[in-house]
Amino acid sequence: MVDYKPPLLHRSAHLSTIIPNLFRPSLTPRYERVTIPTPDQDFLDIDGIFKESKTAVLLLHGLEGSSMSRYISSIAMQLAQEGYDVLAMNQRGCSGRDNLKLRTYHSGNTEDVLTVLSHFANSYETIHIIGFSLGGNIALRLAGTDLRTSQLPVEKIVGVSVPIDLKGCAIELGRFRNKIYLLRFLRSLKSKAIAKAEKFPDSMIDLKKIENAKSFFAFDEYFTAPVHGFESALHYYEQCSALPVLRDVKNPALLINARNDTFLSQSCYPRAERLSNSIFYIDPDYGGHVGFARNHRMHKQFWHEEQILNFLK
Repeated sequence: MVDYKPPLLHRSAHLSTIIPNLFRPSLTPRYERVTIPTPDQDFLDIDGIFKESKTAVLLLHGLEGSSMSRYISSIAMQLAQEGYDVLAMNQRGCSGRDNLKLRTYHSGNTEDVLTVLSHFANSYETIHIIGFSLGGNIALRLAGTDLRTSQLPVEKIVGVSVPIDLKGCAIELGRFRNKIYLLRFLRSLKSKAIAKAEKFPDSMIDLKKIENAKSFFAFDEYFTAPVHGFESALHYYEQCSALPVLRDVKNPALLINARNDTFLSQSCYPRAERLSNSIFYIDPDYGGHVGFARNHRMHKQFWHEEQILNFLK
């Protein structure tokens, strides 16, 4: 592993987060879409790059992302060039079309990932999982729970910019310095939740409370928790955070959390005693939230992508 030494502009926590998200040169992988049925009579859209490899990499995007998010499409194309099959999973409602059920996705949505893994289990000798932000929490949560006893061919796990303590991160994203991100996320989340309420008028969704939600805690209290079977937002955070199960991870895992990531609470930088021996943890001083650009024009491979490819090798 090498130290991350960003260009001057990308030493800013906010610029290193915003610039790659908005201005990194966009890549368009030649995906082939596979639609998988779920046990609850819904569907999942997987965008794949198939090279007839015996090893696949499952990619999990972050909150309100998709298979076309810049950080996903970039690593997808690099993995394909290295000879891997790529499975870019779209969480429910993130593939460009709405799902059939009331439920959507959340930070501990391991069930849908297990459905995808089970669908492809007989097609590959090995499957690695790479998750970004919310997707990283799902991947690590899965590794610390279901994968410990499963027969699925999952080997390595990677998490980048991972909110492993959901309550702490909800508090951090409510701070003034993160208002621009909070408003952007809430605008998208509330729009989808309102559409669900209109589609399922007999559901428990309180439309007015969702419309008035001004924090992640409020949105999760009135939508995420009741829709997905949690007693409250706090119960959801407690049940779905990866932090409590990191000591139980058996798969070789890589966790990269930048120290200047303003999305993350201090609890997202765990001490060694909270990690299993199979987790390799890196906390560079810079990188923001899924940033890690190597030059101002952002045409070079990003630092975290090099770490991921080296780890998989």
